[in-house]
Amino acid sequence: MEEMSKHGRIGDAAMKAGMDRKTARRYVQAGKLPSEMVAPRAWRTREDPFAEDWAEVVALLEATPELEAKTIFEVLEERHPGRYEAGQLRTLQRHVRQWRAEHGPDREVVLAQQHRPGEASQVDFTWATSLGVTIMGALFVHMLCVFTLPFSNWQWASVCLSESLSALRRGVQAALFQLGRVPAFNQTDNSTAATHRIPDGKSVEADGGKRPFNEEYLALMRHFGMTARTTAIGAKEQNGDVEASNGAIKRRLEQALLVRGHRDFESVSAWEEFVQLTLRKANERRGRRVADELAAMRPLVVARLAEFTEEDVTVSEWSTIRIRHNSYSVPSRLIEQTVRVRLFEDRIEVWFADKLQLSCERLRGRNQRRVDYRHIIWSLIRKPGGFARYVYRDEMFPSLVFRRAYDAIQTPHHGTKGDLEYLRILHLAASTVEADVAAALELLLAESAAVSSDAVRAIVSTARRPEIPALSRPDPDVDEYDSLLGDGVLEETHQLREVGT
Repeated sequence: MEEMSKHGRIGDAAMKAGMDRKTARRYVQAGKLPSEMVAPRAWRTREDPFAEDWAEVVALLEATPELEAKTIFEVLEERHPGRYEAGQLRTLQRHVRQWRAEHGPDREVVLAQQHRPGEASQVDFTWATSLGVTIMGALFVHMLCVFTLPFSNWQWASVCLSESLSALRRGVQAALFQLGRVPAFNQTDNSTAATHRIPDGKSVEADGGKRPFNEEYLALMRHFGMTARTTAIGAKEQNGDVEASNGAIKRRLEQALLVRGHRDFESVSAWEEFVQLTLRKANERRGRRVADELAAMRPLVVARLAEFTEEDVTVSEWSTIRIRHNSYSVPSRLIEQTVRVRLFEDRIEVWFADKLQLSCERLRGRNQRRVDYRHIIWSLIRKPGGFARYVYRDEMFPSLVFRRAYDAIQTPHHGTKGDLEYLRILHLAASTVEADVAAALELLLAESAAVSSDAVRAIVSTARRPEIPALSRPDPDVDEYDSLLGDGVLEETHQLREVGT
């Protein structure tokens, strides 16, 4: 059109516009742009396969709007056998989607919220095992506790193993001490870490659709001067900012791992340092909005809380304690004593008389048990008859080679005699080094030799006997020291000696 206004030659204008001359003449005669000449298509390229039964489809949708197109298609196949093919499902889905847009019920609108700087933080948990991180070669199954400031999208994350109150406490205070500031509110979903206690005789619906907070979680909020609040039941979109942060953080970590070149770390703490270094770099790019958040929040003036809870329990006559529905063995000298147990997110510590007696990995779930044969073997060796029906008998086999050794011993020695022979081997493992005893058992089993405590003890004692190297005592040559000092230093030394004399 611009070229035509200059010289009026259709051929030249068409060539400049890169189109055929006949097409250009049509646009000139119409006096419209190409976009203005597009008319809606009022014809079909093929016959509608559902035209004959569309009234049935509409009736089903009006009666039950929740029906999916696939379900309606299956109903039509049952009512009209042989009329429809599987490949026509996509056509029906398009028809149903268009009908819902034109005649369907109103849908719920997500109301976008305007966030205020420094008003609230949001906390959520997300699984991070999909990142494929390994610790010393073993896949690390874990989660991230994600803390987000919705106004600026400032993010922080702590490595954890479950959605526990210990993990929530650690994650919240790690983020707050990183910020150095405290928002007015902290928002979570209705996770069991914060809200799992329901008052007796009171339903969730009777409490306005929300579960009450744990007293321990409320104590955490009081310590930092924040007000706890949750989303409505089933309304995860109310925590949408941190939900979006979950995916954003994992995508950012995935890219950082690709740049790093491998995903193996020497320890969990090394992986967590990598996570937080990555997020620290991202937060530095947030700019002015983070500064606005910090200016609106109160300074953090409280001390850091201990990252554990304490419970006092009495050691049973079985030399075990029961903590949070799980059992742990402790040294038998603590039987009938009251010990203090510190529950961390990933481990427990047993203290007695202000001294650490035991530290071990914390069990997950319910009715699990962790029994160390070293705590029990001294009693079993004195009472071998109790081994056959011992409650924790399976825990007395530290590895598969010990179980194979037990079976090999029971072949010539049945009953208590065989049990005693095996317990002597287990006693040797507790008294020396378990790995050495396991290696001795592997050797005996590989050679099809008789497995006995004496044979294992002989192999272990031989393997652990250090070889004394043969050393010769050289005669020192004092003249070598003169050569190290040099002639000039020696001459000066002689002069000083003469002056002193």
